[in-house]
Amino acid sequence: MTNIFKQIVSEILDADHIVITSHKGPDGDSIGCSLGLYHFIKKLNKQVVICHPDVAPDFLRWLEASDEIIAFENEPEKVKGELESADLIFCLDYNSPDRVGKDMQEFLIQAQGKKIMIDHHPFPADFCDMVVSDTACCSTSQLIFELIDQSVNVDKLDERIGTPLYLGIMTDTGSFRFPSVTARTHEVIATLLKAGVRHSDVHEKVYDSNTLDRLQLRGYAVAEKFEKIPGYPVAFISLTQEDLERFHYKKGDTEGLVNVALSIDGIKAAAFFMERDGEIKISFRSKGDFYVNELAMQHFSGGGHKYAAGGMSLEPLNKTIERFKNLVPDYFA
Repeated sequence: MTNIFKQIVSEILDADHIVITSHKGPDGDSIGCSLGLYHFIKKLNKQVVICHPDVAPDFLRWLEASDEIIAFENEPEKVKGELESADLIFCLDYNSPDRVGKDMQEFLIQAQGKKIMIDHHPFPADFCDMVVSDTACCSTSQLIFELIDQSVNVDKLDERIGTPLYLGIMTDTGSFRFPSVTARTHEVIATLLKAGVRHSDVHEKVYDSNTLDRLQLRGYAVAEKFEKIPGYPVAFISLTQEDLERFHYKKGDTEGLVNVALSIDGIKAAAFFMERDGEIKISFRSKGDFYVNELAMQHFSGGGHKYAAGGMSLEPLNKTIERFKNLVPDYFA
């Protein structure tokens, strides 16, 4: 991919106004790759803004320049204007325009600027002029590192660029424990540490910073809302809108709950269902010989990786869970 990365840097240098976008429901990788690329482009002395569909959860908002991300949910006209005036648009960590949400999607598609996709999810849609799609890579943040490295710009790497990239790689690999981690991933991490990234600080701010409400919600979810499906190595946790309100839910409070269910001895696949804003948001995780991306794609309007996928349902929570239970024998026997 060396040639395409050099070509992308050439596009950056030729552009006058660059916009970075990522998917709805920001996570560590979408925030990390966006801010890593943002700081790199700034170091090339080019004008750049980040436009995301919605605001990041609190545990990701400590990163430098995170307060400069423009959220469509808060400032739709400003995001629309940025997309209309952009001559280069990065589409990071998503493979289809609908992943930015139906409201922002319209303006993304209509935008006339050249679009560049950098992503690691399977089945990329044909909506960008240039595509870097590497499903073998653990995270889009690692791909942004490869952009910097393979375009012979690694000398520009510093703590400001490296910290969000470290965050993105760390969170999308479950702190380097998922099968997607390779020797190359650790080589990248070593380079980031040499550039000044304080890895212990990143871990502490993401994983060791809680509110009492968040801990009580998670404790309640595991103690009261965990359910194993008899006869199958499958479990799930579900939370209603009422549950969330009871514990004063904030975005990010349920992050990783699906992995808690998956971590229980004997469980090979897990799901998390959350009733929120008139729909059911679903996270799927699995390990070993069990995959969840096809289940998410075929039955829950979603998709993702073999071992990590997401979806949604407009049916009531109880009906969504019942549909999931009925599908379990077909996917996890």
